[in-house]
Amino acid sequence: MSAATLLQIESAQRPGNAQSAIARERGAQRLVTAFVLTGLAFMLLPGTFLGVWNLISISESRSVTTLSAAWIQAHGHAQIFGWIGTFILGIGLYSLHKMQRSAPFPLSRGWTCWTLWSAGVLLRWATNIYAWHWRVLLTASALLELTAFVLFQRSVRRHRKPEPGAKSEAWMILVFASTFGFLAALIGNGALCLVVALDNSGPAFPHDLDQRLLVLSTWGFLVPAIWGFNAKWLPVFIGLKPSSQTGLIGGLALNVAGVIAALCGLFKLSSLLLLSGSIVIILALRIWERAQNLPKILNVHASFPTFVRIAYVWLGVAAILTVWATGADRAGGIWGASRHALTVGFIAMMVFAIGQRVLPAFCGMKILFSPALMLWCLMLLNLGCLLRVASEIPAYEGYWKPAWHTLPVSAVTELLAVTLFAVNIAVSILQPMKRT
Repeated sequence: MSAATLLQIESAQRPGNAQSAIARERGAQRLVTAFVLTGLAFMLLPGTFLGVWNLISISESRSVTTLSAAWIQAHGHAQIFGWIGTFILGIGLYSLHKMQRSAPFPLSRGWTCWTLWSAGVLLRWATNIYAWHWRVLLTASALLELTAFVLFQRSVRRHRKPEPGAKSEAWMILVFASTFGFLAALIGNGALCLVVALDNSGPAFPHDLDQRLLVLSTWGFLVPAIWGFNAKWLPVFIGLKPSSQTGLIGGLALNVAGVIAALCGLFKLSSLLLLSGSIVIILALRIWERAQNLPKILNVHASFPTFVRIAYVWLGVAAILTVWATGADRAGGIWGASRHALTVGFIAMMVFAIGQRVLPAFCGMKILFSPALMLWCLMLLNLGCLLRVASEIPAYEGYWKPAWHTLPVSAVTELLAVTLFAVNIAVSILQPMKRT
């Protein structure tokens, strides 16, 4: 066959190949959009709305013991796994699609993962709230979530092929560690579901075991994930100097040791290790050093770099409060404030800042609908978190009873912030792409 004939055949095939690639890209964008919208729904309704309802109920009775522990745990599970976990799975699957060099990523596997994961999280929330056939359904929810994650991981292992001889960068090690923490948290959640089902003790986990699972889910899963992606993205997004590779690994090692100590019930040692790891990571990321390049703030609000740094202030506050809680907490106020500073002040603040920067782009190269809404939701989230942390300790611990009146205000403020974030992201990714 002549060279001219081969060129003609190749030329004839190109349009079909291009159309197939476009179809696959659109399919991948629809998949990640479904994950993002599902995560927003879990964040807004089962997560934040239920959390506001819980806090208002606690404030009215002025005691956390009057509220069902199952309801509190339903709120936490929807926020950690329903919101952030769904985002991570969706973005991870989309990233796999973009990294393909040969065989296209099978989107059907991604949709199966979305179905199993969404069903598992929703079933967990409904079972905690309504307690209908909870012994069977609680265990089933954990199995659905774990199956979805295993399917996700099989996809990662099958399609991610590192270059021969390539060394893993520190940020990749952090992300890998967070993935292992994700799996460990799901296994721990499944084990506790099985324990309460066998004991027939109700759909709520025992307090001490739930505390350990919370440390694993936050410090062992979410926090290292944020550190890893920050090490990769912040030098580009806000112009920071490249992170210290040694510092990142050292901070991760301290953090892992802190999580293991908590799982062993050594909370005082754990809190000191987590604080030390946070300090090392903040220094390694060079958060407070002068930026060497201008930040990338096109189509987002110019305050974006400021709120990223504020999130790390909340990380420090959370770690310090955790140390304080291990020696002084009597009624759950200091522990609650430390968890809120971590989950809302650091984790949610970072998602609100970075998410509005990257999520529209993942969902079809869209741009953020309103940078002004971005500013408002970040300010309100920060205000709500400040009110909550500042009032929860004196209210719960009995230091100053009027602080009880501030707690519902903080809850409503955060609900408004979350609503603005959800609206801004949803409108951004659902609007048609502008054609030039």
